[in-house]
Formats: sequence, structure tokens, C-alpha cells
Amino acid sequence: MIAYLDGRLAHKDPTFVIIDVGGVGYELRISLNTFGALPEGERCKLYTYLHIKEDAHTLYGFATPAEKSAFLHLISISGVGPNTGLMILSSLTVAEVQQAIVREDVRTIQQVKGIGAKTAQRIILELRDKFRKGLGPDAVQVSFGAHNTAREEALSALVTLGFAKNVAEKTLDSIIKREGAGLSVEEMIKLALKSS
Repeated sequence: MIAYLDGRLAHKDPTFVIIDVGGVGYELRISLNTFGALPEGERCKLYTYLHIKEDAHTLYGFATPAEKSAFLHLISISGVGPNTGLMILSSLTVAEVQQAIVREDVRTIQQVKGIGAKTAQRIILELRDKFRKGLGPDAVQVSFGAHNTAREEALSALVTLGFAKNVAEKTLDSIIKREGAGLSVEEMIKLALKSS
């Protein structure tokens, strides 16, 4: 419904922010990772998820598309609600969550407050194949690092250009591994087009 908000950061707190977009203040629940990534009082862009219940509509904000994606995967699991998903992403980075799931590291996930052994096992069981698909253990960092908005934008552009998503992901991951993570979106797209 609301994909992202781009506006002035009017208030910043470790658990929520208020973003002024055209004179309207939107309150968003955030993780500690997003809190750390936001500049004080400046313009910012947060990717959002609107959670609707009978008694409340809650907007969640994420600094990167990767964090939003991880959150959506987590809350798709029975017994993991938005608050628990946010707690996981406040305790671990996106890359740490991905690696724990891929490596079936129950202990790391269980260290998050409120996550028991059964919930940690369910998270791993339901998400490990999604996160492993097309990824080697080395690619987890590359694919799901916190500063991968350039990769996400390049991936979106390549899919729009007609690439199959899994082919585009593998191509971008090999380019990033070979050339380094400092490439611009345009450079990634050009290199991907040349390699196809």
C-alpha cells in the first residue's frame, strides 16, 4: 500500500521515527539497525510495511530494501509477529540473520530476546531453502549486506529489461565478487549486460 516514505526526519527515537512528508507526520516503528543508519534532522527515505489489525494500523520503516525483505520473510512464519521480527532485526544485522538461517545456527537466533528454541528452529526450517536458493555461503554477505541498495536497484532494472530474476541475481553477485561492492547502479547494469 505504501512502498516507501521520502521526507524530513522530524523525530528520531531508537524504536520509532516521525517523517514529515509534505507537512504530514508519519510515525514508523523501526529496528535499531535502521535507527543507526538515519541522519539526524535530515531528509531520509524509509521502505515501509503497513500492518493492519482490527484495533491498530502500524507502519514499519526500514533503511534498506534488504531489511524490509528479511522482515517480511520473518513475519510470514507462524508465531513470529511484527514486534518479534523487529526485535530480531534490532539484535542482528540482516547479514547475520541470513547467515544464521543458512548455517542452521539455532543458538544465534535463540539469543534474541523472546525467541525460544522451537521458534528459532521453525524460522530456520521455513526460511533456509529460500535463502540458500542460488546462493553459496560466500554470497550471503554479498546478497544481503546492509549497503546493497545499488544491487537491489540494478536487479530491479535487469528484471525490467527481461532477465530472469535468479539469472540476474547470480550475474550481479559474481560481478560484485569480482569488481567489489563500490560499483554504481549504472556500472553494475552495464557489466551485467556485457556478460549476458
